[in-house]
Amino acid sequence: MRLPFALITFALLILTPLKVATPLFALGIALFALGLLGFVVALVNFRDTPPDQPAELGLYRHSRNPQVVSLIVASLGMCLAIGSWAALLTQVSTMAFGHARILAEEGTCLRQYGESYRAYMGRVPRYFLFV
Repeated sequence: MRLPFALITFALLILTPLKVATPLFALGIALFALGLLGFVVALVNFRDTPPDQPAELGLYRHSRNPQVVSLIVASLGMCLAIGSWAALLTQVSTMAFGHARILAEEGTCLRQYGESYRAYMGRVPRYFLFV
């Protein structure tokens, strides 16, 4: 179900012209850049984690899902840059379905890493500020 919303958002992002003369454009580009930078940092942090341990380095000390959060920030930034409420609404729908995937992924991590991941879950919020 998430895929159709993601495809619609992607199409809107590609086909909608940028609203360069608006104040939201600068904010959108800044959020996009911040999200992209966060995603790259999170990938490097994940890469540097030993395979037999849950990722707890760098951004993973502050969020259990920094890659997802970073991509959401980047995507919301693009929605603002193009000034499309339709893209924003489909992005929010995509995020709602993505949350279910994250919950399933946490179950897999609990089975794979056991008590160390359970302790990590107790220390680190799922989405930076939100459990």
